[in-house]
Amino acid sequence: MATFSTVTTADGATLEYLISGPAGGPVLLFQPGTPNAAVLFGCVTGPAAELGLRTVSYSRPGYGQSTPRPGRSVADAVADIETVLDALGVEQFVTLGWSGGGPHALAAGALLPERCRAVAVLAGVAPYPARGIDFFAGMGQDNVREFGATLAGAGELSPLLESFAAELATVTGEGVTEAMAGLLSPVDRAALTGEFVDEMAGALRRAVLTGIAGWRDDDLAFVKDWGFDLGRISVPVDVWQGRQDRMVPFEHGQWLAAKVPGAQAHLFATEGHLSMLNQIPDLLAELLG
Repeated sequence: MATFSTVTTADGATLEYLISGPAGGPVLLFQPGTPNAAVLFGCVTGPAAELGLRTVSYSRPGYGQSTPRPGRSVADAVADIETVLDALGVEQFVTLGWSGGGPHALAAGALLPERCRAVAVLAGVAPYPARGIDFFAGMGQDNVREFGATLAGAGELSPLLESFAAELATVTGEGVTEAMAGLLSPVDRAALTGEFVDEMAGALRRAVLTGIAGWRDDDLAFVKDWGFDLGRISVPVDVWQGRQDRMVPFEHGQWLAAKVPGAQAHLFATEGHLSMLNQIPDLLAELLG
């Protein structure tokens, strides 16, 4: 069973988080995508528990019950991570960042090297501009529109996200495929079944529970300076990416793996953004190794 809790930051803000798995086990900090609130997907927590890991996931500011923090950078996530882990009495951890959680996992590796032992990035977005690649090549039209609006600023981005959020606020498992249709490769469409699709629907609903602030501020953070240097990351990093990904294109993973010193690239020709979660057991074994 997952336990939902909250903690207060030094400046009086609220952060919500979830814990699952064996009490007292080593901690896997799972950083979900954009838009997503704290969520414990069984495809992550199940394999993690089998390895003795306790999974912690928190909602970045503006998602779920976490207080919005307009103007935040990717690097600002580090203070929130420390707040949550300090409340739990956790000194060291490994982290997995999926999709929009990828940059935040890299921030933990860059800025908390004494606590973050290793980083896995699963279908993680690259910074904009990622020089040497076409940032938008292979990206589904909905995400092209979203990033285009992001580059234009909050005034254009916010109404677009409001229109997306209106659908997600009440989405069910049966409706997730339709809501994400323009972003799904065939392999990802096939992945939206069973328990996973219901968990995805719940995560999306909670992401927009109090509005679009978390989603908006994630997007704006991605296209400005992340607040740390990828080239100075010293902890082990593994980058996992599928070529059938229409949400975060394949070249993003290739670029990240090339820019982080010593990063190990795990590149799959037949996996997409969602189906890459099939690799979680191997990813966690590699992360612990």
